[in-house]
Amino acid sequence: MKTTVGWRSLAWLLGTWGVTRLFLLLFVFGVYVFPGPDVTSDVSVIYQGWYDVLRTGTFPLDDVTWQYPPAAALAILSPGLLPFLDYTQAFFVLAFVADLAVLTLLLYAGLRPGKTLRGVWVWVVGVPLLGPTVYARYDVMVTAVAVAALLAAGRHPRVAGALAGFGALLKVWPVLVLVAARRRGVWASAAATAVALAALFSIAMPGAFAFLTFQRDRGTEVESLGSLVFHVARQYGWDGQVLLNYGSVEFIGPYVDLVSTAALFLTGISFGWLLLWRMMASRFQPHTLADAAFVAVLMFTTTSRVISPQYLVWLIGLAAVCMCFRASRMGLPVCLVLAASLVTVLEFPIWFSHVVMSDPLGVTLLFVRDGLLVLATLAGARVLWRSTVPRPDPAPVPAQAARTSKTSLSP
Repeated sequence: MKTTVGWRSLAWLLGTWGVTRLFLLLFVFGVYVFPGPDVTSDVSVIYQGWYDVLRTGTFPLDDVTWQYPPAAALAILSPGLLPFLDYTQAFFVLAFVADLAVLTLLLYAGLRPGKTLRGVWVWVVGVPLLGPTVYARYDVMVTAVAVAALLAAGRHPRVAGALAGFGALLKVWPVLVLVAARRRGVWASAAATAVALAALFSIAMPGAFAFLTFQRDRGTEVESLGSLVFHVARQYGWDGQVLLNYGSVEFIGPYVDLVSTAALFLTGISFGWLLLWRMMASRFQPHTLADAAFVAVLMFTTTSRVISPQYLVWLIGLAAVCMCFRASRMGLPVCLVLAASLVTVLEFPIWFSHVVMSDPLGVTLLFVRDGLLVLATLAGARVLWRSTVPRPDPAPVPAQAARTSKTSLSP
């Protein structure tokens, strides 16, 4: 009977994945039109433009929208592996393959002893909540690498380190999956991989690290936590503007630099908390690595000057890994992230025009979405701290201490 129920559950899971992914493909291939602005233009215009430059053996040095580490070139060039399709079609197919790879990894992990399929359900349900944006950005490919690194850490730590190092050169954040790693071999493998790839790109292609300057000069994007200051200020006459700047829609005007600096300060506080947690934590369990990675990326995302919709793909992937472990207590933060994902597709792309105009609907959506992310971050940090940092022993009550002393002195 249990076997029958198990097979039925697996069939429902795979069927749900198949149906939801079919709709995502129909949207990105233009069979059906998803509400709001066309999310696939990044692939057909920006990515394809980078592809044409990268094929010549150099990075797009004159394009300030190129704000990615050097290994991102591999993701942008990857559609060339499917020459029988045009660039955009090949990219969507490869994004689908990355999605399938994550599903396969989570299924393999979830069916092992001591694990559960809850994590697979998080991925199956969470990804389509973001709409077709998932397949129109290369973040799903990066997420696949990060998920693979986390799931490999238990039995193949050096492989996990190499994957994390590679992921860091794809989009930086995957290095955070090692925040709770204790084996030196993991960090050595990650560092060796990152250094070797960085050296290879530096020698082979000019401008491998030009992205650092472009990233430094970014402002406050209209969907970020800090942007709420200006969305509200516009209601009271703030005279700034909303412009396409450095590849994203940002606020430009008075006090923007101040808010951007405050966001960096919050990110610094977050990393300080992670460092303190790392020094205080002593109860490490098999799920701690995934839980810590989830919380670290939540902090990085929530305090960032930019919270693009595709960033939620990172969180869904890491949340799915957490939920593969029966002992993980990240259920509430994971549910909050899933809720934030649903609100995200409403603010982009469906009602993005309202966000840009800072009208009541747009501002409400952002307050709800960013508020859910803040709550998820705080809840996740609390769970992580309480599950890994031992509580100090309570001081003895004076009366009890006196009785204990008398008892010890009596013959």
